[in-house]
Amino acid sequence: MLKAYTWLTFCVVVWGSNFVFGKILVQDFSPTLLTSLRLFFIVLFLIGLSSWKKHFLKRVNKTDFIVILFLGVIGVFINQWSFFVGLQTADPTTSALILATTPILTTFLAAVFLKEKLTIRMLLGSIVAIVGIYFVVTKGNLSSVNMDKGLIWIVITMITFAIMIIMTRVLSQRIDPLTITLYSNIVGLIVSIPFAFSLDTPLRMSIDISDWAFLIGTAVIVHGIATLIWNNNIRYVDASKASILSNLEPFIAMIMGLILLYKPITGVEIVGSLFIVGGVVLSTSQRKKSFNRTVSNK
Repeated sequence: MLKAYTWLTFCVVVWGSNFVFGKILVQDFSPTLLTSLRLFFIVLFLIGLSSWKKHFLKRVNKTDFIVILFLGVIGVFINQWSFFVGLQTADPTTSALILATTPILTTFLAAVFLKEKLTIRMLLGSIVAIVGIYFVVTKGNLSSVNMDKGLIWIVITMITFAIMIIMTRVLSQRIDPLTITLYSNIVGLIVSIPFAFSLDTPLRMSIDISDWAFLIGTAVIVHGIATLIWNNNIRYVDASKASILSNLEPFIAMIMGLILLYKPITGVEIVGSLFIVGGVVLSTSQRKKSFNRTVSNK
């Protein structure tokens, strides 16, 4: 049990650090090109994993293939692209706090599309989390809202991530998660390539080998290895406790921002994060089924 929690904590640290990693990478690579490159190395990793597990290129029916196409465009390409576009100007800690509310939006989408029940507890938790976001975005000055344009892209990232969770959940009833992830990432990669040369003006690409090593390493570790470790250890612990662990990501982003970007942690961020994480825990604690991470894009 202790070993499982140790590995799960490692995954949370990796995912929470991804906001700071992304902030560093967008200084050396233009966002759409960065999206394409990351997806390319993620796809290579998934192809190798699929070959090792001996279930590469499984057939899917026409309806599921269409859903995978939408998943690849919305849940992979737009999700990854908006994340890096947003991090060009958005604060990584604030971005992590906004994305921490994904389970709440997922709950509402599940109620609309999957007919799951909404409770008063979920609604109250949503209100608490929204108060926390407002507090962080306004930097404690509640009388004025001066929202960085990058945070708008981060909101889009959050929305597309919630959509991805719903679509993946529906598909996973008929297709194994690895196949869904491989195919959707291939779609996302193909879609991203022409946009890398049309949306990024000017096109920026580092020639420093250390930047490329950082890009490849973070892509494989964040989107591949950490997710596999999470999936392999989640079975040994209580789902609600694992969910609480995942809510620590914004705090990890704060700490990594301090260490790698020398960004001080403010009282506003701490208060706002407590509201947001508290709201998420309140709204999701009574759910019987949790949207645990499968091999996905986060």
